[in-house]
Amino acid sequence: MNLNQMALRRCQPLRERSEEFRVGVFHGSGGTCLIDCGVASPGGLACGIVLAEVCMAGLGRVALVPSHPEVGQGWAVQVHTDHPVRACMAAQYAGWQIAAAGFFAMGSGPMRAARGREELFSQIGGTEQADQVVGVLECAQMPDAVICERIARECGVGPDQLTLLVAPTASLAGCIQVVARTVETCLHKMHALGWDLSRIQAGAGVAPLPPVAADDLTGIGRTNDAVLYGGEVTLWVDYPEEWLVKHGPRIPSDASDDHGEPFGRIFSRYEHDFYRIDPLLFSPARVTLINRASGRAHRFGELAPAVLRASFA
Repeated sequence: MNLNQMALRRCQPLRERSEEFRVGVFHGSGGTCLIDCGVASPGGLACGIVLAEVCMAGLGRVALVPSHPEVGQGWAVQVHTDHPVRACMAAQYAGWQIAAAGFFAMGSGPMRAARGREELFSQIGGTEQADQVVGVLECAQMPDAVICERIARECGVGPDQLTLLVAPTASLAGCIQVVARTVETCLHKMHALGWDLSRIQAGAGVAPLPPVAADDLTGIGRTNDAVLYGGEVTLWVDYPEEWLVKHGPRIPSDASDDHGEPFGRIFSRYEHDFYRIDPLLFSPARVTLINRASGRAHRFGELAPAVLRASFA
């Protein structure tokens, strides 16, 4: 399975039916296909679902469902995948910071597997060569020809072989694609704690969809809170019972000393420096691990509706 080929197929509806999905589709001066999912174009719910599935290279499914009763009325973003490592770690994880003069974006999607420069790939595998490369940028502006050329070059293709989907956090589509990262954040935390991700066979997650923020900084806070305090993940794993009991409690976000207040306040306290925040915070609120051999389920962590109310107000 070539991740970039599958992602290219998944984003075809946006290219072919742009008015229906309320996106802008155009080509940069170097030939890069740019899909505006919320910068100047409105985007929307359907666009956000496709955007999130492109992030997962088409190996995950995303839907809007009613929120869990514990977190209040409203809607939530649900995701599931039978290929958690490839979909979430090799594609969806926003592991590529793309910075230049006057431009910054978090890059995700299968273009990361084509680039293959992150240390993560030396541990999980999954790099690939691709004739066409697809990426997603979490950013409030469209990339210019210089940025597109740089991304294409690092992925080993020409600019005309690159497709980029762009949405800011403070947009409906951007909000959905970030909140759809419940399983991804859980796997990333487990990887940091030393779990063998190859033993995870499937994953499903859900988190409340927050109100779209008026600016990206507020949006970053709300979307993080949706996962940290309202996200719930179930993983089907092949692990000994004693390992799950001993190490499972460290997975949820409440294992962090920074847990307990809206992310915006935490971020401000650390002067907007992500790297000063306790990395143990970044995981779903509640995690259930189902041992495929024994059939036993182990649940860790709790939802925090009061923090969500403070964040979303």
